[in-house]
Amino acid sequence: MTAGTASELLSVEAARDAVLANAVPVGTERIATATALARVLAKAVIARVSLPPWPNSAMDGYAVIAADTQGASEEAPIELRVIGDVRAGVAPELTVRPGTAARIATGARLPAGADAVVPVELTTPVAADGNRGARGRDATGPLPAACLVHQAVVTGGSVRDEGSDMRAGATLLAPGSALTAATIALVAGAGVSQVLVHRRPRVGVLATGDEIRRPDEPLGQAGIPDANGPGLRAQVAAAGAEPIDLGIASDDLQDVLKRLRGGIEVGADALIVSGGVSVGPYDVVKTAMETIGRVDLWRVAVQPGKPFAFGLAERPGGGAPILVFGLPGNPVSSAVTCELFVRPAIRRLAGRRALLRPADRAVLAETATKSHGRRAFLRVTADRDADGAPMRDERGRVRVHLAGGQGSHVMSALAAADALAIIPEAIDTLPAGAEVALWWLDTA
Repeated sequence: MTAGTASELLSVEAARDAVLANAVPVGTERIATATALARVLAKAVIARVSLPPWPNSAMDGYAVIAADTQGASEEAPIELRVIGDVRAGVAPELTVRPGTAARIATGARLPAGADAVVPVELTTPVAADGNRGARGRDATGPLPAACLVHQAVVTGGSVRDEGSDMRAGATLLAPGSALTAATIALVAGAGVSQVLVHRRPRVGVLATGDEIRRPDEPLGQAGIPDANGPGLRAQVAAAGAEPIDLGIASDDLQDVLKRLRGGIEVGADALIVSGGVSVGPYDVVKTAMETIGRVDLWRVAVQPGKPFAFGLAERPGGGAPILVFGLPGNPVSSAVTCELFVRPAIRRLAGRRALLRPADRAVLAETATKSHGRRAFLRVTADRDADGAPMRDERGRVRVHLAGGQGSHVMSALAAADALAIIPEAIDTLPAGAEVALWWLDTA
């Protein structure tokens, strides 16, 4: 695809598809399962062991032969002789025979001969002298000589069968799965100590503009603090990549080129430049992109964020090309275009399968207007209940309010927003009560 002319605006889908067509998952590395939170699997995880690896007790109580308990009741309990203790983590050496029981802890391996467990609360301990202890006491203290069973149990009762959770050799997680705390526990519990994951993409972030100042740098008479650099690096990190701070470049082609080449030299998989992609006399980013590589598309029918550029640069030593993004300088436009085009690309680079935000339906609380021919992504907040959950109408739609001014410079509205409400290109005005598509910003 070649760069568009001044009159051509690409659709959001066409621009995103062009970006994703060039996004190839980055290399892999093998890491410890315990350190793999939020990493994306490059290879399926196969269980090394069955869980449980052997039948074990689901309760504190007594391992028994179920047939021995038949007919037991509160009025006529059945007495079983207790022949020993079975602790968790210790292989039992005793055998349960008819008329006997073994005290057993939760998670302990079921001893030979037993086929059920009587929960301790259904028993009464009996001392060697025949004195009865407290009914249903916890299963601690000295081992009783016998126990009274007050309720019959069935074969397999309170027993976790071997492999009832998973079997050795089973596929636990497919490639492209992002590891969560729960799946890390699953993988570790299946005996898998290391996993093959995609390494985190490395993304260089460069802010541009003669007016941009570093944190704590005096603003002077015409400077503004750098918001795009820190904000974009945070978006990059939230998307699952490692941000590289390329600093702030002046509106000078050689300065921009030097910093972009620096990002390439340190191994960036993608480069983001904010500012300088419009058509003003000091906008040099498009020229810089063409110098280090090529520009594949320019200008998208989106509000905010029309001056968006995307291209490719060669990777030193060969391999997949480096993705290069030119984002608008206005902070809201920069953040929205990063959300629309850079975030999905980062997720593809990281090997993820789900690239876009979950879609939802909402109803506008106020009238909203936008420019004709461009798809608007309004910054909105949702009505929520006392627990923080979005409130929905009888049709399942969320009521949303404009988070504030919708200008591309209004960062306070962007910070307040928890979602983006989408108005199609052909619609210029939507009244209060109109339905819109919604992208949640606080979801993975």
